[in-house]
Amino acid sequence: MAGKRTVLTVRLRRLAAMLQELREHSGLSKEEVSGKTGINVTTLYRIETAQARPQRRTLTAMLDLYGIGEPQRSDALQLLTDALKPGMARPFEAAVGEVYGAYINFEAEALSARFFQASYIPGLLQTEAYADAIMQTNMPKLSDDVRGQRVQARVERAKVLTKEEPLELWVVLDECVIRRMVGGPAVMIEQLQRLLDEADRRNVILQLLPFDAGAHPGMAGSFVLLDFRNPIDPELVYVEGIASDEIIEGHNEIRRYGVMFDQLRAVALSPRNSEEMILQTIAELRASLT
Repeated sequence: MAGKRTVLTVRLRRLAAMLQELREHSGLSKEEVSGKTGINVTTLYRIETAQARPQRRTLTAMLDLYGIGEPQRSDALQLLTDALKPGMARPFEAAVGEVYGAYINFEAEALSARFFQASYIPGLLQTEAYADAIMQTNMPKLSDDVRGQRVQARVERAKVLTKEEPLELWVVLDECVIRRMVGGPAVMIEQLQRLLDEADRRNVILQLLPFDAGAHPGMAGSFVLLDFRNPIDPELVYVEGIASDEIIEGHNEIRRYGVMFDQLRAVALSPRNSEEMILQTIAELRASLT
């Protein structure tokens, strides 16, 4: 029987980075650590890349070998304890992919998120009817139960916008996102009104990238940049793909996506003009129903 999968969280990533840094500072290779502790080299690799949570005795053996005392030792053990706590994705892990589950956990603890979306409304801003219509089209073989869980996951994610320290959200949408008919006019009217309501929040900025902006850097695909409150947690990028999703780390890659987002918001309509375009689209949809 396969073991329970490890879904990445902020604290597990932080613990992994700490353990890799401690090993490298000690001047030991993974093979040397394995020889001195009996921990499999593959297991060490998985621990240091946050693909697996170490058992407490494994972590203790590593800290002993690296000669780690207080308070760093307690910090590492506390990170392990925190990493064992369920993340935001826990109730939906059976219905969502591993990478998407990790992204939900990261998003729940992020300081800010910068979205560029070329195809559809971002999950944080979707209505249930819109989300269900998207999934029925993109994932037609999902059971009603699994699809319902995935829709509910999107509803729960939206709570990051209203919590005590809400996520700071900046969204740039290609104009085609509000023009594409998803679920019919009534669903789209409700969805576009939701966009306007969310854009009224102090922590949300919404811009539309009009067709007449021409070619732009986002034509390669949609992405999300996440920043975190704790400076020791590096930024990351989440990219959704047809075959698979991906979480991207590394300064150069993050900087490239950051530059792309800056270029996109520079050529997009202002928030006020974006609101006017959405209102006009709603009026056109309502006229089509009469």
